Amino acid sequence: MNSPVLSIDYDNKVVTAEVDGKEHKESYDKLIFATGSTPILPPIEGVEIVKGNREFKATLENVQFVKLYQNAEEVINKLADKSKHLERIAVVGGGYIGVELAEAFERLGKEVVLVDIVDTVLNGYYDKDFTQMMAKNLEDHNIRLALGQTVKAIEGEGKVERLITDKETFDVDMVVLAVGFRPNTALADGKIELFRNGAFLVDKKQETSIPGVYAVGDCATVYDNARKDTSYIALASNAVRTGIVGAYNACGHELEGIGVQGSNGISIYGLHMVSTGLTLEKAKAAGYNATETGFNDLQKPEFMKHDNYEVAIKIVFDKDSREILGAQMVSRDSAISMGIHMFSLAIQEHVTIDKLALTDLFFLPHFNKPYNYITMAALTAEK
Repeated sequence: MNSPVLSIDYDNKVVTAEVDGKEHKESYDKLIFATGSTPILPPIEGVEIVKGNREFKATLENVQFVKLYQNAEEVINKLADKSKHLERIAVVGGGYIGVELAEAFERLGKEVVLVDIVDTVLNGYYDKDFTQMMAKNLEDHNIRLALGQTVKAIEGEGKVERLITDKETFDVDMVVLAVGFRPNTALADGKIELFRNGAFLVDKKQETSIPGVYAVGDCATVYDNARKDTSYIALASNAVRTGIVGAYNACGHELEGIGVQGSNGISIYGLHMVSTGLTLEKAKAAGYNATETGFNDLQKPEFMKHDNYEVAIKIVFDKDSREILGAQMVSRDSAISMGIHMFSLAIQEHVTIDKLALTDLFFLPHFNKPYNYITMAALTAEK
């Protein structure tokens, strides 16, 4: 640990690292990259990383990244130090991490503004009518949304004092940057084939273009079953599965991954959202003749008076093949999380929307309705 790799000689199978301040060489038979990803450093005036720092420490005090455990620990310790008077927090980036951070800071009693260049939160995970539900949820809990704004500069004398966008200026004490990540593949050194976004391009055994060299997790591509093509989906669940596949093959036990659907979820102030596969916008962009079907209903029969919440569902499918391409659900009932697993499997196995309409789903009023929102969305799908 704490030993950065300096270079890799792929021809002679030797890794050179810095160990305790000295150069150390280690030979290998098989090599696995699990180098993850690094935070994107946006072109914002005033945002620079301390030269030579490997923990993404910014030159301006209280400009924070949250990629590593150490980064999060530093933020927590700073906020706990009352002498620092960090009461106004700006979060830049409205994806999962940014939204979760905004909730956490508000729960600590901080004044929070969430800034993003697009006009909604969770862009890319859900279609806009669903993301607007989360946006309202955040505003209902006193988080200010500054959407559709481009951050131009972060200013201050030695420490953060203000954040400037193309539309407004915010007086803040801390800025947390969560604008996304890119694969950490610098060690490829021009010798390993990379994907269009810079990730290691791997096959279904997680092997790169160099035999015996594997890549897993956020630094590598995955096979996307919804797109039926290689893609890049950085999720912890994908890292676990690709790690298993890569380790098996590196140890001589042949195993192919079966692809992923990008299943994910988020829970903010009790509003639960889960999705898998492609949104309608992404499905059309991928070349599908896509459409959607949806349904809103209570989770349980109306006579169940307690803990019975409304659920909204949306299913994306291809009008030509009828195959399910994606699904999204939102509710204050966490039980919806189990339903997204079924849709993930449906995409993997190319299940059609028509087959889903007649799938045997159990009924018990404590859990659901005999004709529940999943069944009804499928039954009412466009023919």
